[in-house]
Amino acid sequence: MPEHTPTPLPTSPEAVYRHGLRLLLDKDIPAWVGLWAEDGVMEFPFAPEGWPRRLEGREAVAAYMRDYPDHIDLQDIPDLRVHRTTDPDTLVVEMRAVGRVVDTDRPYDMTYIAVVTFQDGLITGYRDYWNPLVVREPGVDFTGATR
Repeated sequence: MPEHTPTPLPTSPEAVYRHGLRLLLDKDIPAWVGLWAEDGVMEFPFAPEGWPRRLEGREAVAAYMRDYPDHIDLQDIPDLRVHRTTDPDTLVVEMRAVGRVVDTDRPYDMTYIAVVTFQDGLITGYRDYWNPLVVREPGVDFTGATR
């Protein structure tokens, strides 16, 4: 009987990022968090008052994202542009995510720009420039943040 050879994880920044999107669409948050370096940092420069602006470490990212599928049923990433930079370990990503807000069954449609850094095939930094106006809409709470 032939031995099973596991599929290798992607290591190029773009491949890791695209794999991560697939994991989010599959609602596999533990595997997505597994793409992060132990000391990775996630930042939200446009976060409104009462929402986290900076998460330090894989465990903080895991805690923040743990319940994401309970709040947002992410269904598709219909628009995705990955821009390589002069630094081979940094990407700038433009994307649109669509789905539904679980509690209200309202449509979810968010545009993002992210600056993502990598080292040794893992995410070390993620600056997420998401639209804070969306969270001001009634019935939208998808991060578990206190507000």
